[in-house]
Amino acid sequence: MSSDVALPRRLLFLLPLLTALGTAHGQSLSGKDLVDALRTGGYVIVMRHARSPGTPPDATQADADNVHLERQLDEAGRTSAGAMGEALRRLRIPVGQVLSSPTYRALETVRLAQLGQPETYSQLGDANQSMQADPSGRRAAWLRAKVAESPSVGTNTIIVTHFPNVNEAFENDTAGLADGEALVFHPDGRGRVALVGRMKIEDWPRLAAVH
Repeated sequence: MSSDVALPRRLLFLLPLLTALGTAHGQSLSGKDLVDALRTGGYVIVMRHARSPGTPPDATQADADNVHLERQLDEAGRTSAGAMGEALRRLRIPVGQVLSSPTYRALETVRLAQLGQPETYSQLGDANQSMQADPSGRRAAWLRAKVAESPSVGTNTIIVTHFPNVNEAFENDTAGLADGEALVFHPDGRGRVALVGRMKIEDWPRLAAVH
């Protein structure tokens, strides 16, 4: 057998492995198609928390329950989080498990969107170092593994975290990811995920207005 014939066969043999190493790009969904898909459940929505100033407030400007003076949402962030949650309910998109960073601004996003009681994980947080990367790669690997977990039947999982966390795990898909913006993934139940959509936080109420 010549090497010219053997090489393509070797590549065909390796193709499933090569595919499994990264996030696949599945069918791109938007608008009504995305809403209809989410209504059936089975998706994982990974979102950056709603808009927050880059510096913590001083004691006179902090929310009453922000006792550690962490970064908190600004007025636009609070409004957009509430509008997103209301839109999910109007669109009849079922939310199951909610995972969140333990930071105040992420939990505030979950609370104002009324997404339910979140489970907090340090791997979704910022280790008290806002916008800092994790050079070990462990945080990214943890998030990819969570996204690959299939949601409970008929529900969607929502994960609220920070830009560095999302960027480390899915760096090919995060260019220009805005505050509150989400990547929508579809896990196949066998450890692989497909990116099927991307939603800005203000797009949820726009969809609810027409669907």
